[in-house]
Amino acid sequence: MDTLFPAEQSQHPLDNRISKSPSPAAQRTFFYLQECGHLKAGNHHHTSRQNLQSFLFAIVIGGKGSLNYDGRHWDLECGDCFFIDCRVQHIYQSDAQSPWELLWIHFNGCTSEEYYKMFAEHQQPVIHPVSTLKFVSVLQEILRLNAETYADTEILTSNLIVNLLTMLLTVNTITEESDSALHTKLRNVMAHLDTNFTADIRLDDLAKRFDISKYYLTREFKRAYGETIFQHIISMRINYAKRLLRFTDKSVEEIAMLCGFKDQSYFSKQFKRAENITCLAFRRRWRD
Repeated sequence: MDTLFPAEQSQHPLDNRISKSPSPAAQRTFFYLQECGHLKAGNHHHTSRQNLQSFLFAIVIGGKGSLNYDGRHWDLECGDCFFIDCRVQHIYQSDAQSPWELLWIHFNGCTSEEYYKMFAEHQQPVIHPVSTLKFVSVLQEILRLNAETYADTEILTSNLIVNLLTMLLTVNTITEESDSALHTKLRNVMAHLDTNFTADIRLDDLAKRFDISKYYLTREFKRAYGETIFQHIISMRINYAKRLLRFTDKSVEEIAMLCGFKDQSYFSKQFKRAENITCLAFRRRWRD
């Protein structure tokens, strides 16, 4: 149930809602818009839903409100955003004393569910970006684009939704945050790993080298880059191994050693796990 009292809706000229029915081609191919809007709510705005085949992203650009989602509660204020799977039971409502103003979009299609799963692995439904300017800009452009329909509206809208999802997945990367001493250290750690990934790198040594607690380093590295230090090293080694398999005649044992693996069997297992193919099969495939 979506409740917005008509008397209050008419009092706010900023209220703007666009609903779209995607074409069959858009449903098969694109991310597609279902609804988007700019809402300046009255003090009774209340939405309660579940089992809605949609994904919702909203930005609080004024006032206050709250979200109940998947059994948890969040109080929201200006600058907060939320991204939810609307199949899950949820309630969001405006604060009675300080009604909120929202920009929002309902969308679906393409790989929306996979993007949401990736987001949910690393983020809470409610986020507070350093700046909401880029998010606001994308939603305003989607509103502008869909105010009328042209031949390429669905294609351009899909591209804007991809931009939105990309920003959501990278919202906590160090490039989005302030240039603090911690982030400088993390960039230096990453540069060191990228240069020395074939060496025997130990967490204790990294912590000592960059003067940071190993527990803090582990947590913040994962938060900034979306993978652990160990996962990054393995990924770099596997990528290097792929080049050696393609462009040299070195044996698998030699390649394992050159990539920093002391055990050929362990290297082979890691390679197959990453590429879903054996080392020799990879070599044959890319040389044929």
